[in-house]
Amino acid sequence: MKKLFLLVALVGLFSGVHAQKYFTRTGNISFFSSTSIEDIEAHNKTVTAIFDSQSGAIQFAVTMKSFHFEKALMQEHFNENYVESDQFPKSTFKGTIENVKDIDFKKDGTYTANVKGKLTIHGVTKEISTQATFTVKGGSILGEAKIKVNPEDYDIEIPGVVREKIAKELEVTISMDFKEKK
Repeated sequence: MKKLFLLVALVGLFSGVHAQKYFTRTGNISFFSSTSIEDIEAHNKTVTAIFDSQSGAIQFAVTMKSFHFEKALMQEHFNENYVESDQFPKSTFKGTIENVKDIDFKKDGTYTANVKGKLTIHGVTKEISTQATFTVKGGSILGEAKIKVNPEDYDIEIPGVVREKIAKELEVTISMDFKEKK
């Protein structure tokens, strides 16, 4: 019985040693809208993200007021009229890297990942799935993905006056340079 208890304790301790979490506070999320009238682009380079290389759990949080636009007026309309940043200050994603066992986070290389989870924008949560790429190089892990977001799916109303200037689907680019969390 003592041997069984010791074995269970060692397995628990050993599995805890291998749990690896990776973190960034300088992740980059940008979005792009293109219409025949106007192109609109915004960047946020202060995204906080974390993932667990054992379980595949991944999540990030985005402060909406940290998106920067080329024109100050666009940024003002984005925060005040569309995403209502005072009422909904953050967007979040909580999900899973479904094939995390296929990725060797200790070996340099580029790996394709299937990521699925819940994206919350403007207080509305939707299931999304996408294909991401994880590039492991010298202990750093670069996670990249692109998704399409329809503002109407997240109850973001675009006034008729500017409706033709904003694409129905925005292309969102996600780029996170993760470091091991110690």
